[in-house]
Amino acid sequence: MFQTTFLQHLKNELPENTSTIDAVATALDISYDAAHRRVSLKSKLSLDESIALAKYYNLSLDRLFETTSTEFVTIEKTKHIENETELQRYFEASYQSLLPLLKQKNSTLLYSAKDIPLFYNLNGDSLSQFKYYVWLKLLDPKLANKSFDNFAPSPSLIEAGKQLGSLYSNLNTQEVWDITTINSTLKQIHFYFEAGQVKSKTALLLCDLLKQLITSIFSKLISEDHTFSLYYNELHLMNNNVLVSTPNNQMLYVPFTLLSYYKTEDKHTCQEAEHFLKKQLQNSKLLNTAGEKERNHFFNKLFSKIDALKQLIEATQVLDFE
Repeated sequence: MFQTTFLQHLKNELPENTSTIDAVATALDISYDAAHRRVSLKSKLSLDESIALAKYYNLSLDRLFETTSTEFVTIEKTKHIENETELQRYFEASYQSLLPLLKQKNSTLLYSAKDIPLFYNLNGDSLSQFKYYVWLKLLDPKLANKSFDNFAPSPSLIEAGKQLGSLYSNLNTQEVWDITTINSTLKQIHFYFEAGQVKSKTALLLCDLLKQLITSIFSKLISEDHTFSLYYNELHLMNNNVLVSTPNNQMLYVPFTLLSYYKTEDKHTCQEAEHFLKKQLQNSKLLNTAGEKERNHFFNKLFSKIDALKQLIEATQVLDFE
């Protein structure tokens, strides 16, 4: 009975017109005839084979046979990051995780942006290197007393970041922002400037680069690019959740620690997340189609925050009696 139920569930999860026999043969690396015997129930699936099939096609055996509460979800957690090498591996692993999904035709990405989406901070400029500095300072005790001017990320780390960031180009994306989305970056610049680990000239440069980034997003918004949608939500708190949807499956990424995250392809969980995120969109203002006044009002608020930080840094420069 369990094998019948399992194979039927597998068939339901496979893309349309995909042979269950071929799917079993591929996952278990066995012949067509051997797979046919298992699908026709002439041979029993071993425990190892059942687990291998479940892993290969991301099926939850617990949910399938209801041996645990339906509130339990099978997830994968990324490795903890403590140094630059591990940060590079994180970028590489994230790239490998997302690439197969985003390469599929008609794939979409929905980003609930509590902070500026990670992908915007991976192009290798001084602002992206500052983000690497901030992340590693919080993760690696060896960098506790190192100033930003003495920080030089390795070329391989920069390239790994660029590769991950490149996935965001020409992708069908929906982002949900609030005017607080840039707050963490502004706080980081201000904090390390006040701590004496970022010089005033560098801090002003970082503010200018942040302004350039926001300007580039604004330009993309008003262009003829129909693959990018930006929503303004004043009601809900964003949480940096990312939902990737393809014609065949979905993947949900949920923040765990500073950079690490949980990810799951659990069908029910992804559907629930999609339902919630779409409610966010319904309660948000689509800036692509908003009037010029409303759109400019949102971006002017962001620019005003950046200008306020610049004025604070410049005022500190004036009052520096050394």
